Amino acid sequence: MTKPVVLVAMPIGAALRERLATRYDLHGPLAQPAPIPEAARGARALITLGGFRTDAALMAALPELGLIACYGTGFEGVDAKAAAQRGILVTHAGDANAASVAEFAMGLVLATARDILVGDRLIRDGKWTSLRIDRMPLVSGLAGRRLGIYGLGSIGLQIARRAAAFDMEIGYHNRSPRPGLGYAYHASLTELAAWSDILVVAVRAGAATEKVVDSAVLEALGPTGILVNIARGSVVDEAALCTALETGRLGGAGLDVFAHEPHVPERLARLSNVVLTPHMAALARSAQERQQQLLLDNLEAFFTGGTVRHRIPGSV
Repeated sequence: MTKPVVLVAMPIGAALRERLATRYDLHGPLAQPAPIPEAARGARALITLGGFRTDAALMAALPELGLIACYGTGFEGVDAKAAAQRGILVTHAGDANAASVAEFAMGLVLATARDILVGDRLIRDGKWTSLRIDRMPLVSGLAGRRLGIYGLGSIGLQIARRAAAFDMEIGYHNRSPRPGLGYAYHASLTELAAWSDILVVAVRAGAATEKVVDSAVLEALGPTGILVNIARGSVVDEAALCTALETGRLGGAGLDVFAHEPHVPERLARLSNVVLTPHMAALARSAQERQQQLLLDNLEAFFTGGTVRHRIPGSV
């Protein structure tokens, strides 16, 4: 029996590739941008990442396409309108990696607020020479401080629960309030930033949120405030962030995502009040196993007429 053709847009690990190849005629990964290999033009399913551009032209180059499966939770690069017009299902990973990303967000909160990497560098540089109380700058800690969460979806909710365990006060900004949670809702992002000691960005990326964390929001967060971003680099005005950190108008930042990955601006890399990680919040074994199983289940459901889970809003 002929295997269904599946095109993979991004690089994947050997184990997942092997599992896919047992069921499907697998092609890819694609360079970005790239012509479609002739053998892949009959692909019925496309596996991609939310940050990759999946536009009408790419869909047109795959006339048999019926499913776009975003491996992660994001889907901002998919032209949802074009997909709907073509009758193409679009799915994402739902909350498969929410716990992993939330715990990593709290790791960045701790690393930035408690100067963990500053202490690490102090030891590695051979500068720990006494037991004086002021051997490290005193910090405020987390208990009693205000954590603002921009985007109280599945990841944001898990961040809130973890922050509450540190005795932090929780506030959030969403498109609309979420009743029954007991967290303080703020009607605007700037209002939330002004209220917060630490602002965690967990909102979904898209045209409506591009560079929404701008100079005004950073100014509201203030010279003792900390920004943590585990969402997408596009949500933050990176140039404004660099300026705020360089001039002391923002206290610090913990960043797992950047505007033009894998490029990280040198302006950020040379700052001592920033913790930088390479988009690794979801790279826990448990999260990857759940994402891979969901992908495999959705492909199986699509090709056998079953129920495909976690369709994006507006998907057919």
